[in-house]
Amino acid sequence: MKIGFYPGCSLQGTAREYNESVKAIASAFDIDMHEIDDWNCCGASAAHAVNKNLSLALPARILALAEKQGFEEIVVPCAACFNRLVVAQYELNKDADKKAETEKAIEMTFNNHVKILNVIQFIDKYIKDKIEDRLTNKFDHKVACYYGCLLVRPHKIIDFDRVEDPSSMDDLMKMIGATSLDWGFKTECCGASLSIARTDLVAKLSGNIIKDATDRGAETIIVSCPMC
Repeated sequence: MKIGFYPGCSLQGTAREYNESVKAIASAFDIDMHEIDDWNCCGASAAHAVNKNLSLALPARILALAEKQGFEEIVVPCAACFNRLVVAQYELNKDADKKAETEKAIEMTFNNHVKILNVIQFIDKYIKDKIEDRLTNKFDHKVACYYGCLLVRPHKIIDFDRVEDPSSMDDLMKMIGATSLDWGFKTECCGASLSIARTDLVAKLSGNIIKDATDRGAETIIVSCPMC
């Protein structure tokens, strides 16, 4: 099965290495993954706070393109993009009138049934069982796995891992030889969406996260969101 890939804006800019890493992993495990042609911004930074219709139309166009290009599943590495696509799909599937209105706005019709996978779900489904056979050097470090606030919330829509104490990323790190630390900032907000508007708040929120990880002896913080 051909799998779609939606990099989103961050992976084309400040998080280019994340983009390259995901593609390299897919290639190493012989996974047929293709970038969605003509994709657009999902609006994660501000659309949902400024314009409700736009916050649905932007992700809807991405999902419609994926469907028309024959993808049954798409991998969305950015936690913010993943959140917006899943939430938009949920809202459009439960509101036929809003879906029709959105289809008119994007000038495309679609079934809205494409499966959306975050990077951890992607690894769990296609790579996890093969890791031990391919592992040559263990990642022997103490790590603090940071999920952020968008990868697991809102739970009734995202339906991924536990909200307050997720463990999927920790399990993967243990598989490659790391010591995953128990800490209290796994899902605290880092303030990424305010990086330009309120750098003072972002410094405080992110600083608290880094301090707690450091105090617990972490050598590195493992993140899944390019904004975080």
